[in-house]
Amino acid sequence: MPITLAIVGRPNVGKSTLFNRLVGRRRALVHDRPGVTRDRRYGKGRLGPLDIEVIDTAGFDDAKGDSLEARMRRQTERAMVDADAVLFLIDAREGPTPLDRQFANWLRRQPRPVLLVANKAESNASIAGIADAHRLGLGEPIAVAAEHGLGLEELADRVIACLGLGEMVATAAAAEAEESPEGETEAADIAARPLQLAIVGRPNVGKSTLVNRLLGEDRLLVGPEAGITRDAIAIDWQFKGRAIRIVDTAGLRRKAKVTDKVERLSTGDTLETVRYAEVVILVVDATVMLEKQDLAIADLVEQEGRALVIAANKWDTVEDKPAALRRLKDRLATSLQQVKGLPVLPVSAKTGQNLDRLIEAAIAAHAEWNRRIPTAELNRWLAAATESHPAPLVAGRRLKPRYMTQVKTRPPTFALFMNRPEQLPEAYLRYLVNGIRERFELPGVPIRITMKRGKNPYAAKD
Repeated sequence: MPITLAIVGRPNVGKSTLFNRLVGRRRALVHDRPGVTRDRRYGKGRLGPLDIEVIDTAGFDDAKGDSLEARMRRQTERAMVDADAVLFLIDAREGPTPLDRQFANWLRRQPRPVLLVANKAESNASIAGIADAHRLGLGEPIAVAAEHGLGLEELADRVIACLGLGEMVATAAAAEAEESPEGETEAADIAARPLQLAIVGRPNVGKSTLVNRLLGEDRLLVGPEAGITRDAIAIDWQFKGRAIRIVDTAGLRRKAKVTDKVERLSTGDTLETVRYAEVVILVVDATVMLEKQDLAIADLVEQEGRALVIAANKWDTVEDKPAALRRLKDRLATSLQQVKGLPVLPVSAKTGQNLDRLIEAAIAAHAEWNRRIPTAELNRWLAAATESHPAPLVAGRRLKPRYMTQVKTRPPTFALFMNRPEQLPEAYLRYLVNGIRERFELPGVPIRITMKRGKNPYAAKD
């Protein structure tokens, strides 16, 4: 039976964004304008190992009587009655506001357990707000970025601890491991579902032409004019027996250049497509190579945790092909180190050159994105990596990474248990990420490592 989580908070802190992220699709309307959500909305989803039912609520407002705001508040109160636990969202960039403090005082008097969630925590601008959130008296804030899917592993751990579900989760995981010791059931299930493949890039690089060539028909409108495609168009397709859903998208320009309202809507549609894709093919113009906007799009895909493949289109028009390919790979190596080994395919949508190889690379990237590494093998690598290159001394004491386990796939995400995790330098974390990528052959796949204080949680107790 799923547990029920109510998402509450003042207007415009990202409640509907978190709701959409947890249910895995865009169910709730999201807008920068406060007060878009008015009724409570229910949806089934997944948080780590937990099956959950999520309730999205209207923004909390200090209103009484029979006004619209007061009726919206009563909807929020009813949602909390239905919930097993409450997720109280604040904006980490703004820090706690007077209305947040008033809401926190009210929540402390409620019978449901409350978890404080500091949303929009993807940048350094949120550090002060997260620190200040301790003063709300609701315990340690959980830093998340609902828009980018960051921090959900920590949120799952805290929900499990809050509701005392640790033993139940461990028992379920052990039973699942016995039924599918090598993840065979999971792999078969993944292969049976259509691969969600998004085609993105700047305007007029040949995205729609590439899709038409793959389909073998003029399914999408194309032409020399930039910006013909406006909506994200999803098309079901088969490649050598593998079901694929291709989504062609509008071209992405720099934000400063987007002034037309329709183009803004198209850009938002493209970004939403990236968030819910599994593999993204970034189409670049081989005659221009990587421009700053191409790199910005690639960085966005990596931040969203999607698998990425680069298609250098219009390759048939390039004269010195070996030199051009070297320049492209060198630029990627220096500008996108976070996805080292990214697959790069020279293609021509006009002639069909290398398009089969492009889709094969996308399928391979999808498999790597879903990889699960055995814990024992992972820790043998960790022991060798830390022995050959020990973690540095901090204040005269050695940092000691002790244990690592993979907590999720899509993208591969690992928990590293160590002493003083907050003091581990960013350079050493990059060393571990690159080591995992090289040892377990995960080229170009986003890799996440979350650091936790403590010893091996599975070690036998004395």
